[in-house]
Amino acid sequence: MVKIAILGYGTIGSGVGQVLRENAALVEKRAGTPIEAKYILDLRDFLGDPEESKVVHDIDVILDDPEVRIVVECMGGLHPAYEYVRRCLEHRKSVVTSNKELVAAYGGELLDFAHRNELNYQFEASVGGGIPVIRAINSALTAENLEAVTGILNGTTNYILTRMKNEGLSYEEVLKDAQALGYAERDPSADVLGHDAGRKLSILSSLAFDVTVKYEDIRCEGITKVSQEDIRYATELGMAIKLLAKSRRVGQEVFARVGPSMVGPDHLLYNVTDVFNGILIRGNMVGDILLVGKGAGSLPTASAVVADVIDEAKHLHRSVWGDWKDERVHLADFEDLSCRFFVRLAGDLTQARREEAEEVFKAERFVTIPGLEEFGFVTAPIRGRDLHALIDSRKDVLSRYRIDEA
Repeated sequence: MVKIAILGYGTIGSGVGQVLRENAALVEKRAGTPIEAKYILDLRDFLGDPEESKVVHDIDVILDDPEVRIVVECMGGLHPAYEYVRRCLEHRKSVVTSNKELVAAYGGELLDFAHRNELNYQFEASVGGGIPVIRAINSALTAENLEAVTGILNGTTNYILTRMKNEGLSYEEVLKDAQALGYAERDPSADVLGHDAGRKLSILSSLAFDVTVKYEDIRCEGITKVSQEDIRYATELGMAIKLLAKSRRVGQEVFARVGPSMVGPDHLLYNVTDVFNGILIRGNMVGDILLVGKGAGSLPTASAVVADVIDEAKHLHRSVWGDWKDERVHLADFEDLSCRFFVRLAGDLTQARREEAEEVFKAERFVTIPGLEEFGFVTAPIRGRDLHALIDSRKDVLSRYRIDEA
């Protein structure tokens, strides 16, 4: 039998306990041995809970018990989660975590420490909930030279943008509904400003490119400025606006960005809607692979956690996976990359303004919305910094969006 401890008994931690109880026979079959939670660390007591007798309030109880071989960290946040995880590894206990903030900040360091000490540090549930994207990168795609990762990594913002498109509602209206339904937090800033997606992108990029991509180095732009007019233009163009987290490796340079982009119906992420996440991975041999599923929720995320626990239980005496050099890479400027853009300008689309847009922006396709004294157009491929140089001094620019064609 392998005994584990769970740090934090909230949404995810309690889900781990439920998966271990309800799927006990399956877990034993897959691991080759029973897996049992011996301790649960939390500030609360959980009177009446099936796991009430396992609750402790002192991390040292877990650290000093040699029977505990694996620790599951579901606390969230950086501190004291980092200190607890580091101490667990130092006490020769492998660790599984669902904490994206911790992995984004310290993943390279903790993975390196675990490997040097023949332990495991796994974090499948930190990105995409139950979507097995990290395992895909670290197992199924190890023969690939990975070139790009593009993802819809936040279900809250995808839900908001989907309803804005389908129902003609404003950002503020849908956000209020999302909060009422529990899809968005009371303070939704981590989601709607792109920070949640940025942390997940830093993890995926670090694993895909075998470097450390720091979250704070990624330029993040959220969806708070996406208007119903922008949505209508995208629809008129046959496109949709998505909050995309994207990283690319070009030669020795790594680019990364989070921000709203337009995608057409031929884009593999176009039909990823509602609260679903989608992650598109491009390899030099296999081409594009798309993984889609619900990116959050107690049981999908807990299932991914338990899958990592099973893997570690089968490999208690050696490290099994994870290429992530603890060496911070200097990100190249995403604005140096070229793509098509959509630009909205105030004022009527006269012949003179059409000719100006064609000359200045190399506009290729124009679009107008009845009742609006403005127009939009799609540019020829242009570097982001060159487009900004053209529009920054103009007073008539209402919005601009990258058009992602990958």
